Amino acid sequence: MERTPFGTAPGGQPVEVYTLTNKRGIEARVTNYGGIILGLRVPDRDGRFDDVVLGYDALADYLVETPYFGALIGRYGNRIARGRFTLDGQPYTLATNNGVNHLHGGLEGFDKVVWTAEPFENEQGMGLVLTYVSPDGEEGYPGTLSAKVTYTLTGDDALVFDYHATTDKATPVNLTQHSYFNLAGDGKGDILGHVVTLNADRFVPIDPTSIPLGGLRDVTGTPFDFRRPTPIGARIRQDDEQLRNGQGYDHSFVLNQERAGALSLAAHVLEPTTGRVMEIHTTEPGMQFYSGNFLDGTLKGKKGAVYHHRFGFAMETQHLPDSPNQPDFPSTILRPGEHYHSRSVYRFSVSGR
Repeated sequence: MERTPFGTAPGGQPVEVYTLTNKRGIEARVTNYGGIILGLRVPDRDGRFDDVVLGYDALADYLVETPYFGALIGRYGNRIARGRFTLDGQPYTLATNNGVNHLHGGLEGFDKVVWTAEPFENEQGMGLVLTYVSPDGEEGYPGTLSAKVTYTLTGDDALVFDYHATTDKATPVNLTQHSYFNLAGDGKGDILGHVVTLNADRFVPIDPTSIPLGGLRDVTGTPFDFRRPTPIGARIRQDDEQLRNGQGYDHSFVLNQERAGALSLAAHVLEPTTGRVMEIHTTEPGMQFYSGNFLDGTLKGKKGAVYHHRFGFAMETQHLPDSPNQPDFPSTILRPGEHYHSRSVYRFSVSGR
């Protein structure tokens, strides 16, 4: 495994890049700053390799406000309404960083800290163990949370994310990974032609601030029905209130699982021109599908690529948004003596070789 310097974080901590490779030539570049996936090179149907995740060349660009390119998200992925929740009768107030709401852990979430990184190699592949202790009160959250996240690049072309956490006080936890993908290649046009299949009969309807309205909605007869392969752009411009509220797809889909916590199919994505395929399995009950609605051409990425509207999409495996305030959603509360564990597998292949 190659290990190279990447600069220095604001607190003076050294930041490094770890390059994971497998025998098939797939390469993932990961930094201990925010657990960010800087690059992911996979082949197309003709064997040509391209980087399929959005991001930057320099650490300095990640230190300013960015749309979470490639980042590890915590303590709580997605939004918590008005940055408030009550737990065991005690009200808590979190940092608000998305209008009036709390998003992706707050002003300085897990995407903006330097993780302790330990590389490894075993029979499954090559990877990195990232650990971080979030102190009691960080961003308003109760309890000291000890988090461990393992990234593994396997010999059979999968990126596996294993999330673990323990706490000394009850606290919400919802960890996820926020890479933006373009399977045609980083900077190579919009993602509207990607053909998506989602294993979800229901989704979470939202208000204009992206907070759940309460309850779930059947996808049947809506632009949110991806149970059969459908291009992202096929219905994204329809006159639909939910598409207006999200400015496109920015919604949590409730995944069909044989049983809660079982590793289950979440999504299948095909980029037709290259034949690249990404298939996602997860133990999580939901997945946020985001169609790059707020990319607007103002961000310049790797090798000068300009990220225009919908030049990347994210599929974030996670619990449902605002769960601490939604009693009907699966609980995200971790208590002392309990062990948080979640696994997501992103497998890459090609179609039509």
